[in-house]
Amino acid sequence: MSRVLVIPDVHLKPWIFDKAEKVDKLRYDDIVILGDLVDDWGKSNEIELYKETLDRAAEFAKEYDRSLWCYGNHDVSYLWDVLETGYSIQARITVIEGITKLERILEERYRFVHKIDDTLFSHAGLTENFTLHSCGYHVKDIDEILARINRMGKQELWRNSSPIWARPQQDFYRMFRDDVLYQVVGHTPVEEPLDSYGVLSLDLFSTYSNGDPYGNQKLYIVDTVTREYNEAKLPPKRSK
Repeated sequence: MSRVLVIPDVHLKPWIFDKAEKVDKLRYDDIVILGDLVDDWGKSNEIELYKETLDRAAEFAKEYDRSLWCYGNHDVSYLWDVLETGYSIQARITVIEGITKLERILEERYRFVHKIDDTLFSHAGLTENFTLHSCGYHVKDIDEILARINRMGKQELWRNSSPIWARPQQDFYRMFRDDVLYQVVGHTPVEEPLDSYGVLSLDLFSTYSNGDPYGNQKLYIVDTVTREYNEAKLPPKRSK
C-alpha cells in the first residue's frame, strides 16, 4: 500500500512546492508531480518567474529524491518546439534549460506515466484507444506497455487521446484497463477533486484569465490500494 502526495499542475506557481513541503510527512509515503510546470495566463514576458519556478522544481526534485514526475503538454511543447496556448517565445530557452536540468536530476523518475500498485499517474490519463493503437493489440504486459509509452515522443504523443492531452472529464474515453487500474491526473481544471469512472482529477490550482483562483488550492493524498483520497494536512502542533 502506498499513500501518495499529489502535486498537480504548477503553471508558474512555485509556492505550491512550499505548500507541499509543509504537509505532515507521516501521512504519505511517496510524492508524484503531474506535470505542466510552466505557462499561465498573461505570464509570457515574466521570464524570471519561469526561471524561479523551474529552479524551485529542481530544488524540490533533489530534496525529495524518491519523488516521481510526469511530463505535461506545456513542458514538452518547448522540448518539441510546438506552439501551445500560453507558450512563451521569450522564455523558450529558459524553459528548455530548466526542463533539461530536471531530466538530468530525475533520470528514470521523469516519465509520461508512472504506476504504483494498481494506480496510474499521468498528466492527462491513459486511454484504451491510445494504448491499443500506439502499442498494438498484441501487447498485454502492463510494464511493457508503460515502457513503450515512456519512450514515445512528439509523433505519438501530440494527439488528443494521449496521456498528456486526454480529457476524460469532458469527452467520453474508455480508460486503459479501467476494470483493474485507477488513474490520477491533472491537466483539466476542476474546482474540487473529481472522482469519476475510475479517474481522479486533481488540477486544483488553476486560475481564470484575470488571475483569480479556479480550484480549491488544496493538495491531496491518494491511497493507491483503497483509492481513497484526503486533503493533505499540516503536522499537528506540539503542546507547550
